[in-house]
Amino acid sequence: MSTKKIVVLISGSGSNLQALMDKLHKQQVDGQQVEIVAVISNKADAYGLERAREANIPAILVESKGITSREAYDSLLSAELDKLQPDLILLAGFMRILTTDFVNQYQGKMLNIHPSLLPKYQGVNTHQRAIDAGDKEHGASVHFVTPELDSGPTVLQAKVPIFAEDTAQDLAERVLTQEHQIYALAASWFVSGRLNMQAQFAYLDGNKLEQFGYAAD
Repeated sequence: MSTKKIVVLISGSGSNLQALMDKLHKQQVDGQQVEIVAVISNKADAYGLERAREANIPAILVESKGITSREAYDSLLSAELDKLQPDLILLAGFMRILTTDFVNQYQGKMLNIHPSLLPKYQGVNTHQRAIDAGDKEHGASVHFVTPELDSGPTVLQAKVPIFAEDTAQDLAERVLTQEHQIYALAASWFVSGRLNMQAQFAYLDGNKLEQFGYAAD
């Protein structure tokens, strides 16, 4: 049986990485063997690298500090990925904006998890922005990566309530719990062949997903 290879890109503590490792690494998903073959970080002090080492997964530093152009950095990152030949690339708190050329090279096999109900609140500080707007609910979205920031086709969303007394930190923790569930689920759909991207749309089991992704009945 062939193994589906995943590479995870991180910049920080790696809590989503931990959930992905727990649920997918060296597991069988719909009869398909899955392995996280490397964790790559652009920051030397990212705790996620230590999480990878503890799981005996190669931890690779492609440091962005001191590199002045996005093109130069993405070239270094691409060189590492090309050695690894992953079937799926997962961005898990990878805090860099990728160049169009890089995204196009891997488009269709690169997913991201974003802490908002896209298309709302692309970019950063999503939790405070949702509170400031008076929203009643917030959440997270898994989407395919396309050149425009946080704008690729959505695969799956999870919603949480916003309470009157919530701080941004309260909301972030509530959303993160959901992130840990939906990211591994979406990744499992991909590696088992159920999920793909065609002509700027996400498809699950051959059915085109609408703007907000998969919605259970």
